[in-house]
Amino acid sequence: QVQLVESGGGLVQAGGSLRLSCAASGRTFSNYGMGWFRQAPGKEREFVAAISRYGAPIYYADSVKGRMTIARDNAKNTVSLQMDNLKPEDTALYYCAASRGGLGAFYYSTSNYESWGQGTQVTVSS
Repeated sequence: QVQLVESGGGLVQAGGSLRLSCAASGRTFSNYGMGWFRQAPGKEREFVAAISRYGAPIYYADSVKGRMTIARDNAKNTVSLQMDNLKPEDTALYYCAASRGGLGAFYYSTSNYESWGQGTQVTVSS
């Protein structure tokens, strides 16, 4: 399995921006489709965005479309999530996840991903 470490979370006011990063190690990064998920207290983990092995296609949850951008750099073994115009409802623990062999049809499902990071906290104040 690939090992994943997220960074970049923090506290930001509504309307602000944050950039999350996920560093991968242990396997050939380009063999993996990558996703970002989030989990708020008392709620299930939910899909945020996903990117295929070589950058396309890309998928977003409707709730973040137009505000968040996922990107990857296979040379640096990293995937990022640029988050703009943040809202209080974006507050959650954000996880990076890897799907060996690519995303597949169920890119939005947690069960599609074999490897997970430890998460990074994003808190948006109103």
